[in-house]
Amino acid sequence: MQYRKNLIMKNGQAAILRSGVASDGQAALEVFNLTHEETDFLLSYPDESSMDAEQESEFLERKTASANEVEILALVGNQVVGMAGIDAVGACHKVSHRAEFGICLVKEYWGLGLGTALTKACVQCAKDAGYAQVELDVVADNVSAIHLYQKLGFVEYGRNPKGFCSRMSGYQELIYMRLDLEG
Repeated sequence: MQYRKNLIMKNGQAAILRSGVASDGQAALEVFNLTHEETDFLLSYPDESSMDAEQESEFLERKTASANEVEILALVGNQVVGMAGIDAVGACHKVSHRAEFGICLVKEYWGLGLGTALTKACVQCAKDAGYAQVELDVVADNVSAIHLYQKLGFVEYGRNPKGFCSRMSGYQELIYMRLDLEG
């Protein structure tokens, strides 16, 4: 999917949200690894990344060419500082109405409105693609993210007390949230 939007962050700096392209592969991979190092709230650790820059470029191209999936990059100046996307839960008819949301943002840019803007952009793309709902998992200790998702209308529908096993803190509870796009 194609997406592009200019915005001003809370600190007055300009930012651009846009679909990733092949030439963004190296920068996107670096941001992925940095963000997964900066917080224990994301799914994996940098040493578990299985993609190289070329594979990341191919991933971004597939998402941009897709009719129902997207990977949106947040740029400040020419620097990628975050990413968010929606993926189809599956191709089978019974789950084709569901999209899964994921986001990562360089810690330096937390609290400036980019997380909200990226989430809203992905929700809009999910609506445009015809999904009935967007789903996500969030670590229960990630209070800021939970507040953001609730503010945008996501509701909790379950929990997994041992959803993640952190190298640093042991088990982390995951909260499952969904946003109804038809209501």
